[in-house]
Amino acid sequence: MSLLEVKNVHKTYDNGVEVLKNVNFSMERKECLGLVGESGCGKSTLARCILQIESINKGMIMFEGTPLQNKSERNLKPYRKNIQAVLQNPASALNPKLRIKDSLIDPYLQYSSQAKMKQFQYTSEENFVAQLLEAVELPTGLAERFPHELSGGQKQRVTIARAISIEPALIILDEPASSLDVLSQAAVLRLLDELRVTLDISYLFISHDLSAVHEMSQKIMVMKEGVIVDSFEKENLFSMDRHSYTQELLTMFE
Repeated sequence: MSLLEVKNVHKTYDNGVEVLKNVNFSMERKECLGLVGESGCGKSTLARCILQIESINKGMIMFEGTPLQNKSERNLKPYRKNIQAVLQNPASALNPKLRIKDSLIDPYLQYSSQAKMKQFQYTSEENFVAQLLEAVELPTGLAERFPHELSGGQKQRVTIARAISIEPALIILDEPASSLDVLSQAAVLRLLDELRVTLDISYLFISHDLSAVHEMSQKIMVMKEGVIVDSFEKENLFSMDRHSYTQELLTMFE
């Protein structure tokens, strides 16, 4: 059974714009599936639909064999534990009024009854937060700080720590490094790759940057104007069989 299946998904906004058109794919456990395409092509809308932040008009999204749409928020809770997200802007993802330790402990408090932890053990709040900060290579002293006291790279590492805190099966990474400087981007991508292997997490890695997608992913999908126009194994990126739009992106990659 696939971890995530997206079948014949269509999404049309109220203004009549069809932003997702018959999207189909599946992904397996412990893999990183890359999704690349230019801004505005529908990548982030697809992420919001998988996260059940937005509804779809047609099709089906299944997690571990169970359809997610048309469920009550109560019935979605087990899936929200298992599908987390790291987004582009870490500053907006963290409550500016909460200390870092409070932001990190919140997911565990919400889902502790469902959490079956392997990597992180909860013995005390202080110890749990320290484990998470160490996992993302941050000093434990940051626990007492507020978001505005951290750099952009540090804030993104905190959002990653929060996402992994309840050891989900899938994390949707939507442009997780694009707001960072080049050095911080490289460090965050390396960290994410190491955490995927250590924690047996799957990633849907979304980016406009083909080089980053190629670095992180085992399989790659290419989206243009709401359509998956190409899908292939990482090692087949430079094949002559690639779609013309993929070849266009390759000119920027090179």
